[in-house]
Amino acid sequence: MNIKFLSASVMMGLLLASCSATKNAKNDLAVSLPIETSINLNNVVNDKAPVTINPGRFTVPSVTYRLPRVVQGTYAVSDFGKYVDDFKALNYKGESMPVVKVDKNTWTIANAKELDKITYLVNDTFDIETKGGIGGDEPFSPSGTNIEPENYVLNLHGFIGYFDSLKNNQYKLEVTGPSGFVRSSALQTVDSKTSTDGKSITTSYFAPRYFDITDNPMMYGDLDVEEFMVGDIKIVLSVYSPNKVHSAASLKETIFKMMQAQKAFLGDVNTTPRYDIFLYLSTGEDDAPKGFGALEHHKSTVVVLPEAMDEEMLASSMTDVVSHEFFHIVTPLSVHSEDVHYFDYNNPTFSKHLWMYEGVTEYFANLFQVKEGLISEDEFFNKMMEKVAASKDLNDAMSFTIMSENVLKAPYKDQYLNVYQKGALIGMCIDIMLREESNGQRGILSLMKELSNKYGKNKPFEDDKLIDEIVAMTYPSLRDFFDNHVIGDIPISYNTYLNKVGLEIGEGQVETGYVQNGGTLLFGADPQKGQVFFTDGVTDNSFWKAQGVQPNDVLKAVDGELFTMANANDLLQKMFMWTPGTDINVTLERDGKDIEIKTKTTKSYTTGSGIFVKADATDAQKTLREAWLKG
Repeated sequence: MNIKFLSASVMMGLLLASCSATKNAKNDLAVSLPIETSINLNNVVNDKAPVTINPGRFTVPSVTYRLPRVVQGTYAVSDFGKYVDDFKALNYKGESMPVVKVDKNTWTIANAKELDKITYLVNDTFDIETKGGIGGDEPFSPSGTNIEPENYVLNLHGFIGYFDSLKNNQYKLEVTGPSGFVRSSALQTVDSKTSTDGKSITTSYFAPRYFDITDNPMMYGDLDVEEFMVGDIKIVLSVYSPNKVHSAASLKETIFKMMQAQKAFLGDVNTTPRYDIFLYLSTGEDDAPKGFGALEHHKSTVVVLPEAMDEEMLASSMTDVVSHEFFHIVTPLSVHSEDVHYFDYNNPTFSKHLWMYEGVTEYFANLFQVKEGLISEDEFFNKMMEKVAASKDLNDAMSFTIMSENVLKAPYKDQYLNVYQKGALIGMCIDIMLREESNGQRGILSLMKELSNKYGKNKPFEDDKLIDEIVAMTYPSLRDFFDNHVIGDIPISYNTYLNKVGLEIGEGQVETGYVQNGGTLLFGADPQKGQVFFTDGVTDNSFWKAQGVQPNDVLKAVDGELFTMANANDLLQKMFMWTPGTDINVTLERDGKDIEIKTKTTKSYTTGSGIFVKADATDAQKTLREAWLKG
C-alpha cells in the first residue's frame, strides 16, 4: 500500500502506536543498546545504596545477571553478590517478576522478553571486614566498597554487574549524590546535572564495555584532590583522611618525585595520559578496612593504608605501594595472556606467569628506586634480602607456573604472597643474566619493552608459548633457568647470580627496625602481669643497646600513652612505623624503677644475613653491577 493514500486518522494512529511501544522497536534491543545503570547515594538506607539496571529489550526466553565472583588483580574469590539485598526484576508494568538466585553471585530471570529493569541494594564491604580479604573469604580492602555519610569508595564491580550475553555492551552510568560532595573518577565523565533545588548532582559516565566498569574506580564525599602533571601524564591524587591527619597536598611532592623517577626509568615505554590514585586512610577501628595495600587498574589504583602513619612512613609506603601499581602499565596492560584479555569474572582461568605480572612488577618497584637515586644500593640489597628470607618461609620448592595457574586452589592459594617475594627475585636473576649475556646492554626492562612492542594492550600472547618466545628473543641460558626454577621446583641458589655482579649473601651487620631484629620480635608478653617486655634480642639491636636498654625491661609508656594488654598491638604498631629521625619518649620499668628514654631515633643494626659486596669482586663484576643498578 502506498503511504500517500493513508487517511490522516490512520497516520496519527500509527504515530501514537510507535510512540507508546518504543520497547518493541528494533533500536531498543538489549544487544544493540548501552546498558543504563544508576547508583543513588542520596537514597542510602541502613548503609545500603540503591542500584538500577536497565538493559533494553530482550528477545530470548531467559537471562542471567551476575556480580563478579573474582576481579582482576586479586587472585582470590571475593563474591560481590554476597553484598546484594532485595534483588528485584520488574516488567514493563512495574510489577515484580520471578527471580531464581543460582548462587552467591548469579540470578536468572525467566520471561526475559517482559523484563524492563533490575533493582537491588548494595551493602559495603569495609565496615564488615575481619581481615580485609587476607586469608579470608572477603574482598581485599582496595577492591572493596565503602558507604558512609562522608565517604564512598565506588569500586564499581561491587555495585554494577553484567548479563552473560552483554559483557561487551557499552555502559551508561549515572551516580547521584549530594551537591557538596567532591567527585573523583577514573571513568570518562559525559555530563553533570544539578537538581532544581540545588541539593544534589547527577553525574553521567560512559564505559565502552563491562571491563571498563570494573577497571575505573571512583571516590565521592569529603575528599581532598590534587591534580598535577608528571611529564605528559596528568596525575589525579584523591585522599580521604577521616580525621584530617593527612592531605593530598602533603603527599603531592612524594608522588611527584616518585612518578617522575618512574617515567625516567621506563623511558619510551608507552604510558597513559592520565593516572588516578585513590587513597583511603583507615582509622583502624572495628568498622574500618583492615587489608592494607593497593589494587591496580590500567589507569588508576586504589590504596588503603593506616591513617595513624606519620608523614614520613606514609610517604615511604606510598612510594613502595603506588610505584608497584603504576608499573602494571607495563604488565599486564601492555603484555598479557589470553586469560587476562578475556577474563571470566565468574569462572576465571589464570595465566602461568604471575612471576611476570606481579614478580617483575614488584622488582621494578624496587629497582627504579636505586636506579633513580631514591634509595642507596645498600637499601636496595636489604629489600632484596628481605624477599629472600620471606620466600624461604613459604614453599620454595613449588613450581611457580603451576602455582600461578592454580592460584585459587589449595595448596597453591596459600603460596600466593610468594609472587611478591620469589617472583621479584626471579625478575632480579633474569635481569642479571641478561646483563651478563649482553655485556650490560640489555636487562629485563628492555625485554619487557620488546614484548610490549610485539603484543601491546590489544593483542594477548598464548600462555604456553611465552617462555619459548622469551628464550628465542634473548639467550639459550635462560632456558635452563626457566626449566629449573620457574617451571620446575628447584630452589634458586641466589649466590650463583649475585656472584656475577660481585655480591654474595653472608652474615654481617644489617639494618633493622625498632620492634624486630630482622624477622624476630624484640618483645615478649606476660598476660598475667599485663606487661610487655624486651627479650634477650635487644642486646643485638644497636639503637636500643645505645639507649642502655636491657633484657626484661618492661615497656610502661610510649609518648605518654600507657601500655596495657588491650593497646599493646597498637603501640607496637606505632613503634614499628618509626623511622630514623623520629622524636620518641619511652618509659621503661626496671627493678621497680622508671627509666625514661627521650631521644631521636637513629638507624638500627643487628647481626644477620644480608647481601654484601665481595671483598675480591673483579673489575668485570663491578662493571656489570654498575650496568645492572645504574644502566
